Amino acid sequence: MTDPQTTIPGENPAETMRKVMEDIGHADALTFAEHHQPGEPFLVSLPRGRTVEDFTPALHAIAERVKPFHRKGTARLETLASLIDWTNRFKGETSALFANPDMTQPSLTCIADYHGEGAGTIDPTTGDGAARHCHHRGLYKFPLSDEWKAWTAVSGQPLEKDQMGEFIEAHAKDVMDPSPGIIAGKESDKLAPWENRLIRTAQQIEGRFGQLHQLLAMSRQFQVHETSDLKVTTNRDSGEAEIQFLNEHKTADGKPLNIPNLIIITIPVFRGGAPYRMPVRFRYRKSGASVKFILTVYNPEKAFEAAFEEAATEARDETSLPLFYGSPEA
Repeated sequence: MTDPQTTIPGENPAETMRKVMEDIGHADALTFAEHHQPGEPFLVSLPRGRTVEDFTPALHAIAERVKPFHRKGTARLETLASLIDWTNRFKGETSALFANPDMTQPSLTCIADYHGEGAGTIDPTTGDGAARHCHHRGLYKFPLSDEWKAWTAVSGQPLEKDQMGEFIEAHAKDVMDPSPGIIAGKESDKLAPWENRLIRTAQQIEGRFGQLHQLLAMSRQFQVHETSDLKVTTNRDSGEAEIQFLNEHKTADGKPLNIPNLIIITIPVFRGGAPYRMPVRFRYRKSGASVKFILTVYNPEKAFEAAFEEAATEARDETSLPLFYGSPEA
């Protein structure tokens, strides 16, 4: 039986119930402007006890099917020139470069939508006006050259005489014969800056530069020479065997084998990059009847820093963006 208080005069009970159910089941948009903007909430009041549901994610998902709200993703570039071109295409007033000088994985990153300058100020309505998502990035991982990887991999590692000879022969193209000025061992205004630098290095570590043919001859001689005649004298200060005592070695016919303790290599740090001249220390250690030979690249960090700084500076100058050494915010 219909409650007379809910019955509207002039209407039958069925029509009255239909209007009551429409009123109860009606959904109200609590926050919905005429032109909804990305980031604004979209709340709707629903029946079932008038619960409030947030339809914002669904609304945004539908809208992004046609056009994304903002740019995001990381482009991985294969060359420094490509990173520069990518940066110039997408850069804005807040874009920035980040250089990571890790010797094992050096990289250069452009964040096209980096935060704006100045301290952050939070407005209760609009938030921080200078804040950005930092989601749109270009990344260039510097490819280390094959020569650099080969010499740094063997650097400081004890090698058998055959291993040492094979390595020198395989990488003979990387070895540079010292100039007459370097062999003389005296700095002069007539010499190139790199020659004077290598002369100073040799003086600091009491070294003497040799030529490629001397190392090749030594590797061949050691393949047939017995190590029982080797004489090793240890430096009391450092505890290491000094390479100049290799002069005590003899060839098969008994003549002294004159071996230097420094060589010069000319290799690029990065693939396709400019070559850098670096000294390599050559020494040995005797263990029982066997001898281990050690090739150590002297201060490779200097060459790496120079090559990396040159590339990072080029990117900064070509894009006119601020350059930061380190990693951006995660």
